[in-house]
Amino acid sequence: MDCLFCKIIKGEIPSKKVYEDDMVYAFYDISPAAPVHVLIIPKVHIPSANALSAENADVVSHIFVVAAKIAADLGIAEKGYRIVNNCGEDGGQTVGHLHFHLLGGRSLQWPPG
Repeated sequence: MDCLFCKIIKGEIPSKKVYEDDMVYAFYDISPAAPVHVLIIPKVHIPSANALSAENADVVSHIFVVAAKIAADLGIAEKGYRIVNNCGEDGGQTVGHLHFHLLGGRSLQWPPG
């Protein structure tokens, strides 16, 4: 499989790790859109939110628990942060592996664009 995020998980492509456990890997985005911009990805390859099912959806709740921990660890939990998932081309998904952006460290505007 030629998946960028699978290669990052395997250590074939370097990343600046923020968090890792048996289900997920989190690392700093190489092109941050906020002072804190962390990507949280499942270790199992799931192409997008469209591929979630009863069999693999538990990873999403785990990602949200991990996001809260990372936000607290990085000092953005109290003032607030955003968790974003882009799904499909029109949704802005650029890597075909389910992932969530944790953004914070500044006031975030709505709508995002």
